[in-house]
Amino acid sequence: MDLESISEATSGAIGSLLSTTILYPLDTCKTRYQADVRAHDHQAKYRNLSDVFWEAISTRQVLSLYQGLETKNLQSFISQFVYFYGYSYFKRLYLETSGSKSIGTSANLILAAAAGACTAIATQPLDTASSKMQTTAFGKSKGLWKTLTEGTWKDAFDGLGISLLLTANPAIQYTVFDQLKQRLLKEKQDKSAKGSSPEALSAFSAFVLGAVSKSVATILTYPAIRCKVMIQAADPDDDDDDKTKKARRKTQRTIPGTLNAIWKREGVPGFFKGLHAQILKTVLSSALLLMIKEKISATTWVLILAIRRYLFLTRGRIKKGMND
Repeated sequence: MDLESISEATSGAIGSLLSTTILYPLDTCKTRYQADVRAHDHQAKYRNLSDVFWEAISTRQVLSLYQGLETKNLQSFISQFVYFYGYSYFKRLYLETSGSKSIGTSANLILAAAAGACTAIATQPLDTASSKMQTTAFGKSKGLWKTLTEGTWKDAFDGLGISLLLTANPAIQYTVFDQLKQRLLKEKQDKSAKGSSPEALSAFSAFVLGAVSKSVATILTYPAIRCKVMIQAADPDDDDDDKTKKARRKTQRTIPGTLNAIWKREGVPGFFKGLHAQILKTVLSSALLLMIKEKISATTWVLILAIRRYLFLTRGRIKKGMND
């Protein structure tokens, strides 16, 4: 059993779960703001990120900022477990097969993208459902199963193509983080006495490196991020008939249709609408995730080794009892 990869995956998944829960109201505001596109003859519903928050307060639906939290947590836990397991496994496999002692930037990008692609395919229905629940009118969100079964299974995979494209985001993020981490730890190791125990990142260092790495990844991939949110968003409540809604939905659920809608209604600035909100949320989330992961990874490793030893000793006692 690949205990090192399991340890990395478990600590990453727990870090994701905690960071997602802490920042979920901000995530809901950010997603609704990004999904809001200006109509032909009207201004956009939300002019600022804070407008979403004040809408929840004015309609006495503050708790609706948490709608879809269970689905988001499930999706985050599974996606981060799959990602960190795949990333750790691919790195170890690369080092074993290549005989190298370290991984270069280009190889790191490829390994991270491969892990991200596996994650996107495995969790796309949950990701789509989560976005729909967040962008549904306050107080009208439906459960996970009902959200998934409203349309076809093809609808559950809305945005899969752009999700695969966005594997470049975590690939850039974790590559930048790993490279910065290795440099920082190497400097600490050089300053410390030889033969001392390996250095570990402090919580503050992990937070800063996580924020920097996610900022770089977010800025480079943001137009695709907003496009993905709009593809997965719930249908707006308006007075159009069902036939018009269906035709519009079919057009806007494609990448070209979404890009065309942004271009016609908002121009070039529309591709970057909500960038500040995305950076604020994702930087805080990723920094918290990596900080928590760094702090609990050692404990997780010790627990896994203890469980392995316990199972080994138990198996030995059972075999001894059978022989007696």
